[in-house]
Amino acid sequence: MTGAHDDPALLLRDFVNTYDVEPGREDLPAPERLAGWLAGHRLVPDGTAATQADLATAIALREGLREAMAAHHTRREADLPEDLEDALAALPLRLTLAGPRPGLVPLDPPATAAAGLARIAAAISDAAAAGTWPRLKVCQESTCRWAFLDTSKNRSRAWCSMSTCGNRTKTRAYRARRRPPAG
Repeated sequence: MTGAHDDPALLLRDFVNTYDVEPGREDLPAPERLAGWLAGHRLVPDGTAATQADLATAIALREGLREAMAAHHTRREADLPEDLEDALAALPLRLTLAGPRPGLVPLDPPATAAAGLARIAAAISDAAAAGTWPRLKVCQESTCRWAFLDTSKNRSRAWCSMSTCGNRTKTRAYRARRRPPAG
């Protein structure tokens, strides 16, 4: 089964963005919506079912990936949530040497939500191999946290959009500098 994106980084970005922090919009509120999202991205066949446990794993994976991407703004080792390690450990993956390079593939048959989530996890190593994993970041605006692919030459992009989040942050900093000292 092949995902909708040829670039695994875009799949990871889209998965993390299934929750929009600013308005609190959840694209995966129920197992059926998770199954639909996975099928829509060609990670599982249409009609695949998902369970509440699959949804819990997906949310833990998504939020853990968000934290991992936030750590890409610095050179330090990330303190990743335990939930991420637990979610990754729960996914049915194995190493394969078939193909042009070693890779991770799901153990489960393709018609399970767990297999679709395993394909998302495998996209992490694919993105790392492609050199795009460290370019996946989340907006540093605390009210946003939208995932994006940093395509800047020096890999220094901090916001999902300079015109929105960058402007908000810079305006707040300007106003704080202009505010008279409290006293």
